Amino acid sequence: MRNRKTCMAAIYLFAFLSLIACSSSDPTPTTNTSSTVPDVYKKIYGATSVTSDGTYITIKTNALPDHTSVYYATNNALYANFSGTTYAGYTFAKNPNSISSQTLTFKIPLNPKVASSHAATPMGPIGVSINGIPFFNQYAAGGSPVSNEIAGFDQWWGHPQNSGQYHYHVEPKYLTTVKASKSALLGFLLDGFPVYGPEENGKTLVTADLDTYHGHTAATTEYPSGIYHYHITADAPYLNGSGFYGTAGTVSQ
Repeated sequence: MRNRKTCMAAIYLFAFLSLIACSSSDPTPTTNTSSTVPDVYKKIYGATSVTSDGTYITIKTNALPDHTSVYYATNNALYANFSGTTYAGYTFAKNPNSISSQTLTFKIPLNPKVASSHAATPMGPIGVSINGIPFFNQYAAGGSPVSNEIAGFDQWWGHPQNSGQYHYHVEPKYLTTVKASKSALLGFLLDGFPVYGPEENGKTLVTADLDTYHGHTAATTEYPSGIYHYHITADAPYLNGSGFYGTAGTVSQ
């Protein structure tokens, strides 16, 4: 009996020492707190990745809408025919382009600040929506008014340009009526400042309610202490006025 107890004690000791040895050989987990992505950016559900280096948030997206569109190929599960009226009562007239996958990388300031010199928004992507679709400014190709292209907006008020890059110039109807709401966070512009829908505190905003850059400073659900933010409105310039409020980051494609 004594030998059996001695044997069992030896077995337990061996197991304990083995556990210690195994534990000491495992790498120590490390956490890079500077690369932690704040929760607000995790709302960009349509991105292929969202990372941070502590200075910039990097958002990668393929710019494929998660909603139906007449601009998808007819064999795509998200293809849906469309006719009738589109944004602002325009009679829909399909443009010749089709949606295709993109490789877009947005690099925006983690802590945006007002710029000393406000740069004009460029043609092409000026920001990214929460479903990964780029925002474009109020101009159509060649710098003409986007009203020249509104007839080509699909059932969710977006369309692709000639390289197949789907985008929104105006209110992203799918986000404001299905996925989120008209007062919700809809994305970010390249300067890192957030974009919200056309309603705030029960009021539908118009351009006259906003500053030159189509925004203002106020508290929001995501920023209860207040932050400068843009609003989408039904009247021109729809999303952005005379340039970025902050210093813009970059977008590569």
